[in-house]
Amino acid sequence: MVEYRKLHLRRIQNMEKQFKRTTVTSALPYANGGVHIGHLAGVYVPADIYVRYLRLKGEEVMFVGGSDEHGVPVTQRARKEGITPQQVVDRYHKMIKDSFEEFGISFDVYSRTTSPTHHKFASDFFRKLYDDGKLIEKTTKQFYDEQTGTFKTDRDIVGECPHCHAEANGDQCEKCGRDLDPTELINPRSKESGARLVLRDTTNWFLPLNDYEGWLKQWILDGHKEWRSNVYGQCKSWLDMELQPRAMTRDLDWGIPVPVEGAEGKVLYVWFDAPIGYISNTKELCEGNPERWGNWQRWWQDEDTRLVHFIGKDNIVFHCIIFPVMMKAHGGYIMPDNVPANEFLNLEGDKISTSRNWAVWLHEYLVDFPGKQDVLRYALTASAPETKDNDFTWAEFQARNNNELVAVYGNFVNRALQLTQKYYDGIVPPCGTLTDYDRQTIAEFKDVKAKVEALLDVFKFRDAQKEAMNLARIGNKYIADCEPWKVVKTDPERVKTVINISLQLTANLAIAFEPFLPFSSKKLYGMLNVEALGWDNLGSTELIKPGHQLAKPELLFEKIEDEAIQKQMDRLARIKKENEAANYKPADVKKEVAYDDFEKLDIRVGTVLSCERVKKSSKLLKFEIADGMENRTILSGIAQYYAPEDLVGRQVCFIANFPPRKMMGLESQGMILSAVNYDGSLSVITPQREVKPGSQVS
Repeated sequence: MVEYRKLHLRRIQNMEKQFKRTTVTSALPYANGGVHIGHLAGVYVPADIYVRYLRLKGEEVMFVGGSDEHGVPVTQRARKEGITPQQVVDRYHKMIKDSFEEFGISFDVYSRTTSPTHHKFASDFFRKLYDDGKLIEKTTKQFYDEQTGTFKTDRDIVGECPHCHAEANGDQCEKCGRDLDPTELINPRSKESGARLVLRDTTNWFLPLNDYEGWLKQWILDGHKEWRSNVYGQCKSWLDMELQPRAMTRDLDWGIPVPVEGAEGKVLYVWFDAPIGYISNTKELCEGNPERWGNWQRWWQDEDTRLVHFIGKDNIVFHCIIFPVMMKAHGGYIMPDNVPANEFLNLEGDKISTSRNWAVWLHEYLVDFPGKQDVLRYALTASAPETKDNDFTWAEFQARNNNELVAVYGNFVNRALQLTQKYYDGIVPPCGTLTDYDRQTIAEFKDVKAKVEALLDVFKFRDAQKEAMNLARIGNKYIADCEPWKVVKTDPERVKTVINISLQLTANLAIAFEPFLPFSSKKLYGMLNVEALGWDNLGSTELIKPGHQLAKPELLFEKIEDEAIQKQMDRLARIKKENEAANYKPADVKKEVAYDDFEKLDIRVGTVLSCERVKKSSKLLKFEIADGMENRTILSGIAQYYAPEDLVGRQVCFIANFPPRKMMGLESQGMILSAVNYDGSLSVITPQREVKPGSQVS
């Protein structure tokens, strides 16, 4: 804690000296699908916590968000659904924006990159770089689809991965995780038409990142050693490899047209266009309410403004190298002061994948768990992937709610409020003479403000939330040790002091959790019958005055039952099976055999007369088969996939001329034929229509 306090003091001194306001951005989600828990844990929940914290401290801050509506994923979905790209982004922009609002992500502006303001701003930005000679024109070879007459970007290309030989996209193999160049693929094909691709020359405009390498090394490697190790390390790795010019335009028909003569059929590269959306969205907000926000330049070009980007680790290069170089080349813009990028969040031990639908979607969560926004915010913050990849499991989600929010935080609040209601009709009693134990308890939570601030100032949200929860642990111990329900009979004045201190601690919890659990703090303020108490009052023991009337207490959190969790696990199990089925490839054909060898097999149809499990075996079923001759007994290892009674009366195919074989003390006179499904399950082979027992299969 001493280390964090030093960092906090150094940050405060720096901010007082240099910064008057803070611009906070969060990565723009692609408007080709919903937002999932990986996005929330990696970007939006920590960004919202930080912004709410700054607002509570009374600092001037703007929280900028928006939908990224250009790029290949949008066009791919539009083709898949048979609609226009604009229809795709209109649908998902609304879904994402509505989900964020309901979840409590408190953007000051949430706009979109298809807005007229953005189109003009991004176009003008590019044109200035072009006019100033900051871009270079290069001709390169790119894959071309002769069937559709279009160049293809990495994500529009599919082929065989050269490493694991699975089907892979042009930029990455999802099976083995390797980053790829499309030219590495074996048999590259167009996703759109399926046609084999050819390489053709095309001309685009590039940003010469290599010209800014020296400046980047000085700015990042020398000037920002306080950045998270994953951010600093990734930047250093790129800078050590020597930067290359990066294309800022693409051969596409969906996006912002390149504002240069002769650039027909080309648009601004989505990674040039999207981060400019932070600035254009700010401009849109400021022009809509200049009295409140002033002009947009003060948020992006004033040296008194601090810029912080919240992103996932896959966006580090774009926000720390490419976007800063764009702003440096343009001139007049401030550089990010910090980029607290998170690692990835996995789901039930597997990488979250939107293409495989392996995700917990925010819009679905809000339907399945109404009123439980704060439960997910708490669980995601508690397992935030701040320094390494972490895992979300539904079991842990339930445990966080039941064992911490309900059993610790909610339990303390309920005890404090219910005891006040029971003994004093909900009126806050006065605080009497303090004992040494009272003073010790007060001392334990008096410095909570310094502790939480020290952690939030260095973006340690997980630890900061732990400090807030520690207040509830202190409160539970205090009430349990003081036992007011016993003492009330012998020393009623003592009980007044215990209840008063408990209520002060309850009010502190409402303040401390406000950045993390805004809905719960609002509810708790309502039960305390007070307006928001203000961040500066955190740690005070005089928040609720004697004689104040509390509102009727109610449960702050409720238990999540096993049935709700099982529903989510069943959904994931279904998705897993669907993915396995979609990715199933039949086994390779075995070596050729002579027709005469096949002719030796006598395959017949029989009717199942009876079927039962074989004792002491989990796999075997015992069949009595009517084979058109003398009937026979056959043992088959399909007990895991069929109930015996379901097979009685059905016709099955079996090999009749295998020699008898002993299994589990029983003789099996043949083999029932089954097909092996994608998931390893077995399905008995039956004729399409009933035939006479003993009929041969040929």
